[in-house]
Amino acid sequence: MTEQERQVKIAKGYLWEDTEEYLAGQARVKDLMYEFNTSKPSEVEKRNELVRQMFGSVGENVWVNQPLTLAVGSTVTIGEGTYINSGLVLIDDYTITIGKGVLFGTGVTLCTTGHPIDPEKRAEGGMYSFPITIGDGAWIGAGAIVLPGVTIGKYAVIGAGSVVTKDIPDYTVAVGNPCRALRKIDERDKEYYWKDRRFDEQE
Repeated sequence: MTEQERQVKIAKGYLWEDTEEYLAGQARVKDLMYEFNTSKPSEVEKRNELVRQMFGSVGENVWVNQPLTLAVGSTVTIGEGTYINSGLVLIDDYTITIGKGVLFGTGVTLCTTGHPIDPEKRAEGGMYSFPITIGDGAWIGAGAIVLPGVTIGKYAVIGAGSVVTKDIPDYTVAVGNPCRALRKIDERDKEYYWKDRRFDEQE
């Protein structure tokens, strides 16, 4: 699989695998991330420049605290006036769009990527990725986890420790963790890898 083919598969919501070009890009951004995370507190200008090198697009007056973890960087856009507290983790194999004036608590995770539930299919190594969008003025509480394909609306508030699996409307306070024993892994997981996405619908 070429890098162009990988990107086409991601855009269509199909399963994808790592490519050499993709892994090389990860290695490059990890060096920048290391410089960012190990910089001195007084080296504000250095960190601001590294932020602009790591991410696809960054607005004015964006503040990112250390430490930061990301996979790609170039897939992420950050709107002006956004504040990111320490410990942000971005599993950004696909696009993450962060609006203007967004607030992040400590230890937030935004994860665009997942794996098939069926253990045999999962062992084959394919992954899926769906975009995450966070609207202007949203506040993401400490320790929240946002999963693939989620859109959080403008000025929404996500409570600390929440696991966000579905879209949240504008001007909405949303809290809690939906993780609970729901069902057993069954034969349907051999047919579907994410919601209504079937294994046999790959090109």
